[in-house]
Amino acid sequence: LPIPDDKCQVMYCWIDGTGEGLRSKTRTVNFVPKGPSELPIWNFDGSSTGQAEGSNSDVYLHPVAMFLDPFRLGNNKIVLCETYRHNKKPTATNHRHKCVEVMTRAKDQHPWFGMEQEYTLLDTDNHPFGWPKNGFPGPQGPYYCGVGANRVFGRDVVEAHYRACLYAGINISGENAEVMPAQWEYQVGPCEGITIGDDLWMSRYILHRVAEDFNVVVTLDPKPIPGDWNGAGMHSNFSTQAMRDPNGIVEIEKAIDKLSRHHIRHIKAYDPKEGKDNERRLTGLHETSSIHDFSAGVANRGCSIRIPRGCAEEKMGYLEDRRPSSNADPYMVSEVLVRTICLDE
Repeated sequence: LPIPDDKCQVMYCWIDGTGEGLRSKTRTVNFVPKGPSELPIWNFDGSSTGQAEGSNSDVYLHPVAMFLDPFRLGNNKIVLCETYRHNKKPTATNHRHKCVEVMTRAKDQHPWFGMEQEYTLLDTDNHPFGWPKNGFPGPQGPYYCGVGANRVFGRDVVEAHYRACLYAGINISGENAEVMPAQWEYQVGPCEGITIGDDLWMSRYILHRVAEDFNVVVTLDPKPIPGDWNGAGMHSNFSTQAMRDPNGIVEIEKAIDKLSRHHIRHIKAYDPKEGKDNERRLTGLHETSSIHDFSAGVANRGCSIRIPRGCAEEKMGYLEDRRPSSNADPYMVSEVLVRTICLDE
C-alpha cells in the first residue's frame, strides 16, 4: 500500500551487546531525510540487548550512516546507529566511535579497504542448508564457484542479498560460492576510511533480513562444522595511496614488517572473543595460517598476509590480511590495521 508523501519509515539498526548480533526498530518521521544528521536521536531498552541494567535501561541511538531501504522501497530508509549509555559514553560494543578518530588522523594517507565476508547458510534446525539430514555431502572440491543443484545450495538467497545491497547503496563488489557446500562469500569495497565498517555492518543486517524471507538462517561462525571442512573468514585487503602508487611494493613490504611485530594485538582484534573463535579456524590447514605464527608470501593462501600475484608483478597495489574471522567487527579490524601501518602505534 502507498504511504503519505510526507511520511517516511526509518529503520534504526544497531550492534547489540554481543558485538555480533544486530537489532532494529522503526519509527515514522514526517519528512524524507537527506542524511543521518537530520534524524532524531532515539533510544531502546538496553537491558534486553546486554547493553544496560534494568534499573537504568535506556541506551541512546545516534544515526551515523543512512541507506535506502530495499525491503520497504519508496522513500523509506535504514539507518545505522552508534550506541551510547545514559552518561553519554559509548557502549562496550560501540567500536565505531574510536575507529572514526583513527581514520580521521590517517585520512591524508587515504586508507582503502576491501573485505571478503564469508558466511554459511543453515536450515532453521541449524543444520547446514542443503546437506543430507543424516550424513555429510561429498568431500570439498566441486562446490567452490560451482554450478548445479547438487553443488550449490541457496543461490536465490545470495542473489537477493546482492541486489538488496546494491539498491541500498552499499559498495558490494561481488559474490561467489565457497569451498564448503552452503558456504558463500561476498566482497565489500573498495571503501575509504570509516565507510568500510558502515557498509559491511549494513550488508550483514541485510543478509540476515533477506535470509529471514527465505526461512533460512545465516551464521558467521568461523568454524561452523568441525573436521575436514573449511572455516569462514573475513579476509581484509588494505592499501594506502603510497602502496597504490608506482613502486608501492616498498610500502607494502614496510607494512608487512610492521604487522609482523604486532601479531598478538591483531589476533585479539580479529574476532569478538579475542582470538578464541579464530583458534578453531586458524589451524594451518584449510587455506589458513596457524594462529600462533606470523607469515607472509606472494599468492600463498596458507600465510597470515598474502601479496596477490598481480601486485607482486606490478610492484604496486595492496596486501591481504587473511587472519580476521568471519564474525570480526570491521571497525576493530580496520582500526588496528590503520594504527599499525599508518600511525606506527
